[in-house]
Amino acid sequence: MTIDRDTLITAARDAATRAYAPYSNFHVGAALGFADGSVVTGANVENASYGLTLCAETVAVGKALSEDWRGQLEAVAVIGGRAGEVGKGDPVTPCGRCRQVLNEVAALGGNDPLIWCVGEDEVLELRLSDLLPRAFGPDSL
Repeated sequence: MTIDRDTLITAARDAATRAYAPYSNFHVGAALGFADGSVVTGANVENASYGLTLCAETVAVGKALSEDWRGQLEAVAVIGGRAGEVGKGDPVTPCGRCRQVLNEVAALGGNDPLIWCVGEDEVLELRLSDLLPRAFGPDSL
């Protein structure tokens, strides 16, 4: 693996500072690490019509795909918390929708990326398949 855990966590933490979260005040940052060492980040973007809100992981995946990053996703770091307190408290894990969106990118490369969920006192290290067992993906169609 060419992605350093601390580098990816720092990128996710930095991305969280750019969150647009006027309703929840909960800022989330995500960083996607690719096999060539590239990192693509995203932050959550809320909307007054809550169902239109975009999670940090979804924003990062949208950026990655629009910049032609296909497959070879090796790791993802996710961090969140109230404004000014990002990374405090328990680790933040991707929501169900984000797990599915990440699965789509991972499936393009046929890999099972590490997911680092950052909290104040611990970093959970899981495989995407642990977070989304028996995932529905391109091969399911």
